[in-house]
Amino acid sequence: MPYIRERPGFDQRMGREEINSLPMRSYDGPIHLIRSGAELAAILPELGREKLLGFDTETQPNFQKGTNNLPALLQLAGETTVWIFQLTLLGLPEELRATLSNAEIIKTGVAVDLDLHNLQKLDHFHPDSFVELVSVAKEAGIKNHGLRGLAAVMLGYRISKSAQRSNWGDETLSEKQLRYAATDAWVGREIYLRLQEMGVICPELHLGG
Repeated sequence: MPYIRERPGFDQRMGREEINSLPMRSYDGPIHLIRSGAELAAILPELGREKLLGFDTETQPNFQKGTNNLPALLQLAGETTVWIFQLTLLGLPEELRATLSNAEIIKTGVAVDLDLHNLQKLDHFHPDSFVELVSVAKEAGIKNHGLRGLAAVMLGYRISKSAQRSNWGDETLSEKQLRYAATDAWVGREIYLRLQEMGVICPELHLGG
């Protein structure tokens, strides 16, 4: 991965007890829930100005063996806003697929390959300029690889996973669900910026594929 600079350290894995001793944080900024084509059209100019987006999806938990649910939400975290797209109502419109395929916008998160694979079940697109934080962490010698562990090691706080198995397919989402979903995308962006600040990711990074 040519965009990663070697960095010694991070020799110790942070354990559960140590993570649990950290202060809890969640995203506390504006959230825009996008449920219709008109709402999507209204935010596209602002979304298109972003150069770095935290990326995540939420999928309805599988309560029956053999059931594979489609992604219910797509979350994109920009500099000052998190957009949550309710895919159960929107599908995956061409405008969103274009953002996910845009080589000029870096998208970053944890387990992005799985999320992209599942999004492709809604509609086909060609993902571009995605950065997998777990791969960056491993290359840098960081021992914690999940989003919660990376937030603890890189940012010094823990994030809640209490809403992980929510009913994401509900047409009406609670404030707790929205904050949880927004936090996962926001933290991915914050971790990327912290790794860049530390010199683990080259600041001149430009991905074209």
